[in-house]
Amino acid sequence: MTPPRHRLKARSVLYGVVFACLNVCASQAEPIRVVTEELAPYNMTRNGQLTGMSTEVVQAVLKEVNVDATIQSMPWARAYDLALHDPNVLIYSITRTAEREYLFKWVGTIATSRWYIYSSASHPVSLMDLDDARDWQTATVNEDVGEQYLIGKRFVVGQQLQPSNRYELNYQKLRTGHVDLWISDELNATWLAHQAGDDPERTLVRSLRVPELEDSGGFNMAFSAGTADATVALFKKGLKTIRDNGTYDAIARKWN
Repeated sequence: MTPPRHRLKARSVLYGVVFACLNVCASQAEPIRVVTEELAPYNMTRNGQLTGMSTEVVQAVLKEVNVDATIQSMPWARAYDLALHDPNVLIYSITRTAEREYLFKWVGTIATSRWYIYSSASHPVSLMDLDDARDWQTATVNEDVGEQYLIGKRFVVGQQLQPSNRYELNYQKLRTGHVDLWISDELNATWLAHQAGDDPERTLVRSLRVPELEDSGGFNMAFSAGTADATVALFKKGLKTIRDNGTYDAIARKWN
């Protein structure tokens, strides 16, 4: 016969395990909101459907972890604000920087990126270093990593920086001479040039590479800080699985 004290201890351990399981299950049962922006060809709307390389990776992870969630595309500043302040928000195609490190719970990299400050071939600007860009007007996107990077280097919105809500507007501003420079991911810049009917090799000048934005490893998936660790771990496992089983490589080949 089990002594009463031992029975109480065993019962306490059992209750602890049950409560832990309930907490994990409850955290995974919380509805997840997935947000992103229009950043072609990583995430973009075509014929009313959200697509792109990053979007397909996120959709593959959602399928792998058996989570049903609708992806919403919105201006980056709004998506970023939601992920900063609301629990259970997954944001993707977000660059992982030192400033953002503890603001989010990071799942992993979903696409590589290279960043440049561009000028127009009709008005080329020679930059030896970032300080040279202070004499010019640079197009940015509200709250995106390019703008945050330049603000961190003491560039000022409304003076050297001219923000927009959409990347395609910045290409048009550069093309028409409304700004002198444009900070952008390379694949996005060339995609937008092609979409406008231009040859990017003829219309865009890579005035300065920005390697500091590449050291983070590219575009990521990340959860808001208020999301349960169990949910983050589930998605990390899902991303690793689609990398291991070849799904990720098949998506990457399709878009590169």
